[in-house]
Amino acid sequence: MRQVLAQAQVALMLLTRLPAGGLETAPPMARSVWAWPLVGALVGGIAALVYGAASLVLPPMACALLAMAAAVLATGGLHEDGLADCADGFGGGTTRARKLEILRDSRIGSYGVLALGLVLALRATALAHLPPAQAMTALVAMGAASRALLPLWLRLLPPARADGLGRAAMGPTRGGVLVAGLLGLAALLLLGPVAALVTGAAMLAASAAFAGLALRQIGGQTGDVLGAQQQVADLAGLLALLALAG
Repeated sequence: MRQVLAQAQVALMLLTRLPAGGLETAPPMARSVWAWPLVGALVGGIAALVYGAASLVLPPMACALLAMAAAVLATGGLHEDGLADCADGFGGGTTRARKLEILRDSRIGSYGVLALGLVLALRATALAHLPPAQAMTALVAMGAASRALLPLWLRLLPPARADGLGRAAMGPTRGGVLVAGLLGLAALLLLGPVAALVTGAAMLAASAAFAGLALRQIGGQTGDVLGAQQQVADLAGLLALLALAG
């Protein structure tokens, strides 16, 4: 039990800026992947609480933006940064080495600004057009499910460089990937069985497409690629849910 709690603590320390205490001996990052959906559900829960409180006095779009801001504060913009870096690297680099160099650059370019702005705008629009209760549930469900997919790509995609998060978190066990997937599916079922099937398929397809893009562009995954995949999967799930809502 102590080891399980330590793995969950590592996941919280890795994926958020929330207070997580300290560890005398931290387990390898790869052992923590099963808990990534739980961390995603926590971040989504924080966003949902902000959405619910704001909905008492504000219109839906303002609630959606405040909820997303709360999630960004909780994670330190970790995944959004990955999306922006990938857009800059894949769009602005002409060689694999140059793309990886841009991914490491802390500055954001025009491709990154455009990608981040468009994804955030689409996510906010989708949330704002869902019924408030469904939007709050979606924040939790998508937060968990989008992170549940990341261990799969850590296992399937080779690291694109010899260091960094993508290398440090390599080697998740099949059991860890399976537990993460089951937790992500359980979170989606909060939306109902049909919505879970449709949104889950959309999220898997979107993250798979981005995995293929990363493989072609830089030969594998990095921490930025994983962050971008979370954002792309989250957006795909929300758009699929919005389409179902009609």
